[in-house]
Amino acid sequence: MIVYNVTIKVDRQIEKAWLTWMKSEHIPAIMATSLFSEYKWFHLLEQEEGEVTYVVQYFTPSMEHYKKFMDELSRQFRQKAFDKWSDRFISFRTVMEIVN
Repeated sequence: MIVYNVTIKVDRQIEKAWLTWMKSEHIPAIMATSLFSEYKWFHLLEQEEGEVTYVVQYFTPSMEHYKKFMDELSRQFRQKAFDKWSDRFISFRTVMEIVN
């Protein structure tokens, strides 16, 4: 199983609206691609004063699914986020493999 991990620091002033957008638009649209089988969403508890950080992990059965998402779809999802929220958030991505 491959995990596409997205860590996002969000401007506290937009946090509530951003959370609503993530729940109602962004995550459902990514899941609708059928390239990911599930996701998990986390809020980091131990952070620097004033910071708000979330992590979304999308699970996919293969590197091929992940690469297809990255090659064909990820740019449009990132652009939609920047168009909506501009520089009010920063994110970074990692890809991992589950090891049991």
